[in-house]
Amino acid sequence: MEKLVKGIHKFESSVFRQKHELFKKLIGGQHPQALFITCSDSRIVPDLITQTDPGDLFVLRNAGNIVPTYTGTGSGAEAAAIEYAIRGLGIQDIIVCGHTGCGAMKALMHPEQITNMPRVQEWLRHSQSCKEVVESLYSHLDDDSLWKVTVEENVLMQLENLRTHPSVAVALARGNLKLHAWVYKMETGQVFNYDPEHGQFEPLTRQDGQAVVSVTSKRKPLHSHDHDRELVLQ
Repeated sequence: MEKLVKGIHKFESSVFRQKHELFKKLIGGQHPQALFITCSDSRIVPDLITQTDPGDLFVLRNAGNIVPTYTGTGSGAEAAAIEYAIRGLGIQDIIVCGHTGCGAMKALMHPEQITNMPRVQEWLRHSQSCKEVVESLYSHLDDDSLWKVTVEENVLMQLENLRTHPSVAVALARGNLKLHAWVYKMETGQVFNYDPEHGQFEPLTRQDGQAVVSVTSKRKPLHSHDHDRELVLQ
């Protein structure tokens, strides 16, 4: 706690004063550029990774960057945040960003690790489709590679789940919304974006000066389904 308190003091005395005009502007309301859905993992800091300022990202975080399928009344906090982002804030880009070394994805593939965590087990059932896809298509991979591809497949599955939300479906139909699938590689600091044309995740740096590719239609299978190709995140 001591580190947190010292940080607050530094923010108040230094950072806030240096960016006073920015914070003054934000008092009037928020106009974020994107809804950023990512993991609760303490090592993932969206504003740091994207080098954005306060007010630029509307962030939704949970274990495993999961978006439960819309089920109607009582769909939960995720559904409310998504609806507000689109209809309340006018957001036109949604990013689902997973990351290597994700504990939630490890637990998804090895449920024996969370036998004493019933609430976590229940939450991860929202990624059951991802687990079945990985077990069916990637059984040839070693455990570490399997973990990486689970992270990739989970991000893509969450985009499919996003499309079940009414606000998302309407915005997509109107052409007012783009969906993006990202994976942050902690080992190198790189961010990979899913390119539906090539059917795989590619470093964002390969798209120099170009608009980030969006995933607005059904995706192709990942190239890593081919036993002869290396996983991009290796």
